[in-house]
Amino acid sequence: MKKIFALTLAAALASPVFAQTAKPRAAASANGSANKNASGALARPRLVVGIVVDQMRYDYIYRYWSKFGKGGFRRLLGEGFSYENTHYNYVPTYTGPGHASIYTGATPSANGIVGNNWFERETGKGTYVTEDKTVQGVGSSGAAGQQSPRHLMTTTITDELRLATNFQSKVIGVCIKDRGSILPAGHAATAAYWYDGGNGSFISSTFYQKALPDWVVKFNQRGLATKYLSQPWNTLLPIAEYTESSPDNVSWESAFKGEAAPVFPHNLPTISGVPAAARKDNQPGPARQTAADGQNTSATPKAGATAANAATPNLSLLSSTPFGNSITTDMALEAVRAEQLGQRGFTDFLALSYSSTDYVGHQFGPNSIEVEDTYLRLDQELARLFATLDQTVGKGQALVFLTADHAAAHSPEFLHAHNLPAGAVSASLMRDTLQNRLVRRHGPGNWVLDFENQQVYLNRTLAAQKNIKLHDLAEEVVQVMVQLPGVSRALTAEDIQKSHWESGTLMYLENGYYPKRCGDVLVVLEPGWYEAYSFPAKGTTHGSSWAYDTHVPLLFWGWHVKHGESMAPAYVVDIAATLARFLRIQEPSGCSGTPLLEVLR
Repeated sequence: MKKIFALTLAAALASPVFAQTAKPRAAASANGSANKNASGALARPRLVVGIVVDQMRYDYIYRYWSKFGKGGFRRLLGEGFSYENTHYNYVPTYTGPGHASIYTGATPSANGIVGNNWFERETGKGTYVTEDKTVQGVGSSGAAGQQSPRHLMTTTITDELRLATNFQSKVIGVCIKDRGSILPAGHAATAAYWYDGGNGSFISSTFYQKALPDWVVKFNQRGLATKYLSQPWNTLLPIAEYTESSPDNVSWESAFKGEAAPVFPHNLPTISGVPAAARKDNQPGPARQTAADGQNTSATPKAGATAANAATPNLSLLSSTPFGNSITTDMALEAVRAEQLGQRGFTDFLALSYSSTDYVGHQFGPNSIEVEDTYLRLDQELARLFATLDQTVGKGQALVFLTADHAAAHSPEFLHAHNLPAGAVSASLMRDTLQNRLVRRHGPGNWVLDFENQQVYLNRTLAAQKNIKLHDLAEEVVQVMVQLPGVSRALTAEDIQKSHWESGTLMYLENGYYPKRCGDVLVVLEPGWYEAYSFPAKGTTHGSSWAYDTHVPLLFWGWHVKHGESMAPAYVVDIAATLARFLRIQEPSGCSGTPLLEVLR
């Protein structure tokens, strides 16, 4: 009887009345919530373009709004979705950790990218975020090419796209900086390319390929770096119209080497040693500096240029001008064309980062005419990029996001000039002060192995030899550090590991702490203070947990993105989780972010 009953019950449950059916998904909507298109195929964008603007403060969009054209930032905001309250949720806010956080959806506590540099206890020396001596440069014979993502401890959203499509999707990284290309492109990238100022070319490493593709070789042979440096950098608009910025010649800006003052026009041919372009009027001017396709017909060497200058130009200077962004766009668009990105029947990913905004910002500061001019020119680059995507990939067929890897502080000297609180500290002075205090108390020895990322790396071996507990030594360091000018507080690594914080300064420290790579004591500077490398401090820098360093723009535009904005709190780690939902793929392996629902609805 039990057997007959069981068979009868099984048949009943299998009938249409009792059968469990899959709940249908919502109908297709314009913002990407649909799972399949009319033909039954999975709906995905043809191309994803991730744009990271190095050192872009949130307020730059609105500060320069009236001078932007229609096709760049205005198009992103006018057609896309903006998260107005997006922040980083860890320290230090540097380029390497920023790019890693965007693409892994994880903080340094999980992805391991705790700075641009850090001290390795295993080797007893510092390492660089993408340094890899096991690989060789491709297109370069020096250390510039010995780079890979081997330090990155988790997968990226670009890795997950490759996995989801059985590696049929292409992922290409393009950036002036190596870390701005390598970390976003991930471990499984088709390729990553970065700029080598030694030869003025985009290069790669054997981690990705044994030789540069023909299209990259041909691109490099065009000599665009030399062409961009062959004319002076003058303002795009009449200089009197730059009313959003400080006067052109102020004490807190740094001049280029070889310049008497940090003022326009910046004579790039003279500074770089690149022969000047022959021009009828031989005067700088914006009309000749818009080389949209990199083909500058006026870039022939100026009569009288020396052979020495022509033979040994400083092509690395390009990075510190807005034309570093121009050559980045040139390279990105060539990648779209040559690799047929978004045109092959698979979703491809272009990880594109603009670095020159950071170089210019560091040198001149957020309130300089140079920074404003760089963003007005970047606006033109974005317009060029978007117009080309419309033509090649198809209007509305590319999913684009734009954010920044960190923001930036105002220059302390600028703030002082306006009676606002700020200051600068010397990292080397802080280290030496601490070292001397420990020597006086405990005797000779190299007590401080390194001071990096505002963290103290103590000599644990020396402490053990002198029978000093690490806990006691670290607590002693805390007491020394909090007495130094500009220091708000200091915590031991032990305190970080034994506690958990959901908000505030201590949350930022916890999220940025990866035990194998971080120091024994973590230092927090006062608001408005930063580490400077010359005094009085010039330009700017970044790295703190204060809002001026953590608040960045976040814009989505294109495929299934409705126009709108949100003031709700968002974190940069949410970007990868949101992209995963757009693409219907798995989040990166260490992702702690959550999907941003407003843009997905």
